[in-house]
Amino acid sequence: MINFRIVGVPEHFNLPFRILAEEQPFEKEVIHIEWIEESRGSGQMSQMLKNSDAEMAILLTESFFKEIDSGSPFKLIGFHVKSPLVWGIHTRTNFPFSDLNSIPNPQFLVSRMGSGSHLMALVLAEKMNWPEEKLHFEVIGNLDGAKNAFSQGSNGLFLWEKYTTSPEVKKGNLIRLGEIPSPWPCFVMVTPEKVAKEFPKTAVKVRDYIYKIVQRLNNQSDLAEVVSDAYGLDFEDVKQWLSQTTWCDTNTLSKSKMEKIIECLVHFGIISNKPKISDFALVNSVQLLD
Repeated sequence: MINFRIVGVPEHFNLPFRILAEEQPFEKEVIHIEWIEESRGSGQMSQMLKNSDAEMAILLTESFFKEIDSGSPFKLIGFHVKSPLVWGIHTRTNFPFSDLNSIPNPQFLVSRMGSGSHLMALVLAEKMNWPEEKLHFEVIGNLDGAKNAFSQGSNGLFLWEKYTTSPEVKKGNLIRLGEIPSPWPCFVMVTPEKVAKEFPKTAVKVRDYIYKIVQRLNNQSDLAEVVSDAYGLDFEDVKQWLSQTTWCDTNTLSKSKMEKIIECLVHFGIISNKPKISDFALVNSVQLLD
C-alpha cells in the first residue's frame, strides 16, 4: 500500500481534500490518501516536501514561486483556487494607531520568513509606500502565535485570510484595519520532482479527482452550510466567501496568465528570476493554452 500524504492549511479552501481523504478513491489501486492539516502555512509545508514528510502540498502561489526562485525542486501539478486570496490586515485591540496611514514604523507578525504572510506584507508595504529597510518582521508560527503576541502587547500587523480570522474579529480578539487581495490566483498543487518521477500517475490522479469533487461541490445547494459546519465559520461569511472564490476544476494552464503572475511577483520583489513554464510545471500532465 502506497501512503500518499497531502498537506494543506486547515481552512475552508481545502474542503475538497478532506472529502478526498474520506472517500479514499484509490484503495483498489493500493494507494491510501493521508490528508495532513498544517496551520503554520506554506513555508512550513514547503519544508515538509523537502524533508519527504509529504508527497504533495497545497501552497500559496507566491510561496511556490519563491521556492522555485530559491532553487527548490518542486513541480506545479495544477491550480487549486483560481481566485485571489483576500488577506485581512489585523492587529491587537487598543492598537495605538487608528489606520494604516498613521503607522510610522511598520512591524509585521509572520508565520515564517518566505511564507504568504511575509510575502503579502511586502505587497502591502509597497502599496503603502513603506520603505523596505524600515520594515520589521517577527516570526510567530500561526494564528495562535499572533494572538499570543497581541496578548503580550505587540504592535505588529498580522496578515491572514480574512474569513479564517473573522470569528476572532467578531469576538473582539483581533482588530481588522483593512484587507488586501493577492494580485494573483491563490493556491496551487505542488509535488517534489522526486515524487513526480516516482509516482507521476498518482499525483495526476489526485489532482483530477479533486477537480471532480469541485465539480460536485459547485452543484451542491447546501455547500455554504457544509463549509460553515466543517470549519466553524459564520454562515453569512461563508456565503460571501463562496461568491468571491473559484476552485479550479480543469488541468489547463494559460501561458499568458502565468507570465503575468511571474511579472507581478518580480515587480513586488518576491522573485528575482523569470522561470519558464517547463522549469516549474509538470507540463506533460497539463493542457497549455495560448
